[in-house]
Amino acid sequence: MSIIGVGIDVAEIERFAVSLERTPGMAERLFLESELLLGSGERRGVASLAARFAAKEALAKALGAPGGLRWTDAEVYVEESGQPRLRVAGTVAARAAELGVRSWHVSLSHDAGVASAVVIAEG
Repeated sequence: MSIIGVGIDVAEIERFAVSLERTPGMAERLFLESELLLGSGERRGVASLAARFAAKEALAKALGAPGGLRWTDAEVYVEESGQPRLRVAGTVAARAAELGVRSWHVSLSHDAGVASAVVIAEG
């Protein structure tokens, strides 16, 4: 196995919150319903959503930032252990297959008003 790509991104949480409020439907264009809701059915907090947005941006960078990737073709989910993971489909899966990506590593964080994510594509 070798590293095919690495991506990193940060998102200012307050700015992301303002964008979500100002642009109706933005959250639904960026995220799957499973990403918007906690396991309890409550809406996920803005810091957590900003970290997921950063992960999707980092994912695109790890794939070489090609045009045409759909936001909802990448899903950030959390295993029972609490470890974040990526699930890809459609446009993202096609680009990953083209590059030979077989597995993903993702790390999310948010603190001091900033959300961040790192994604490693491995093949």
